[in-house]
Order: sequence, then C-alpha cells, then structure tokens
Amino acid sequence: MKTWMKWMKCVIAVVVVAVVALVAAPFVYINFIKADAPARFALGDASEVGAAPAATPGSAGSMRGTVTVDPEPAHVVDGRVDGAWVVAAGSAVGYRVVEVLFGQDTEGIGRTEHVTGELTLSGTQVTAGSFVVDMTTVVSDEGARDNQFNGRLLDTESFPTATLIVTSPIELSSVPEDGGTVTAAASGDLTLRGVTNPVTLDVEARRNGDAIQVVGHTDIQFAEYEIPQPDAPGISTQDHGLLEFHLQLHRA
Repeated sequence: MKTWMKWMKCVIAVVVVAVVALVAAPFVYINFIKADAPARFALGDASEVGAAPAATPGSAGSMRGTVTVDPEPAHVVDGRVDGAWVVAAGSAVGYRVVEVLFGQDTEGIGRTEHVTGELTLSGTQVTAGSFVVDMTTVVSDEGARDNQFNGRLLDTESFPTATLIVTSPIELSSVPEDGGTVTAAASGDLTLRGVTNPVTLDVEARRNGDAIQVVGHTDIQFAEYEIPQPDAPGISTQDHGLLEFHLQLHRA
C-alpha cells in the first residue's frame, strides 16, 4: 500500500511539473525571449518601415527586404498632385495575426518591402490604382511560421504574388497641403492564393513635399481566400488576420 501511494505521489508530481512547464515555457518565451512585435504602420514612420526583429536562422531573411522600384522623385508643380504616382523605397506590406500559444496570446507578424504599383490622382479623386506584392519574400521572426506561410497556408510556389486593384474612384475630402493628411475608404479587388474578393480598406494619406505617404489596413477572413486555418500543435489562431501596408509614392 505504501509503495502504491509513493508511486501515485510520483505520478502526480510529474503531471504537475509537466503542466507547470507547459504554462511557464510559453510565458517565458512570450515575455522574456520573443522580441516585441513591430507596431502597426503609421504616417511619419517611413524611416522605420519594415523594422522588426531579425528572422531566425533558417528563415527567408530579415523582415526588411528590398523594394524593386526606386524612381527619382519629381517636384509637385504649383501644389498640384494630378497624375501617376509609383511605389518607391520605404514601402512595405504585411500581415498581423493573433496566435494563442498554449493558452497565451501573442502576435505573429510578417512583412515584405517587395511591392510595386502605382495610383493615379485627379483633383480630389484617386481614379485608378494597382499593386503587386511578391509573397515569396514575406518573412517574420520565426522560421517555422514562414515555412507554414509559404507552404500549406499561402502556397507561394503556386501563387507567388498577391494583387490589389482599385475598382472605384476613391473620394478625398480635399487635396492636402504639404504636411496635411486625409482619410478615405478604398474599394478594390484583392487576390490572395489565387482567389479574388472585393475589399474595403481604411486609408490615411499625408503629403510630404515631393512624396505621398499612405497607410492602411483591412481584415482578411482566411476561409474567403481558401487559406487553411494556420494552427499547429500547441498553437491556434483566430480565423482572420490584418493585412496592412505603408506606401511611399513618388511621381512616375
């Protein structure tokens, strides 16, 4: 009987230790090891676009990347902004999703600066716009997360790009003065993983001398783009995530 009781106490002790370890390990990782997630994009932080913890060994690289378009800026003539504006250096696109690691919340974030495109302004309207993102270059601070992203989730080998096409004119309240900002709702068609859906994006823009800076976001429901639920053993996520962007635009 005493032997049996000792054995039970040992089993209970082992279970308690295991449970404590399952709770403590994620807490320690999230609060003391994992680098803080970069803040959401905001106007004025162009110098910090893409700034984030370096990727872990084995991942696709850092979260910074290299923009493929870097035109020489042209001057704004007589305060007018009419014409075509192209994506320039300092632009970035990324995702943000809430992860639950053994019952504790954290954020998974990936970004790339490999974005190209342009929009056309006429008076107080954005009359056209199209953008392409190289999804194969999106990286986070976790190689395992990037492998999931490129593999079963976004299948970037089969669908290497994502696109956004503005489908109706974006109405601006006014043409902003230098340093002024405007907000608007933009309607477009977003293509992810080969699936296209209409989206509405909350957009804020600022005119900075010879450049226009735009930040925005929209919520993405994974099922609408046939993206599998991005869960893994011990890790679960919400069924949606935030698509966010920060664009630096110069005249074409």
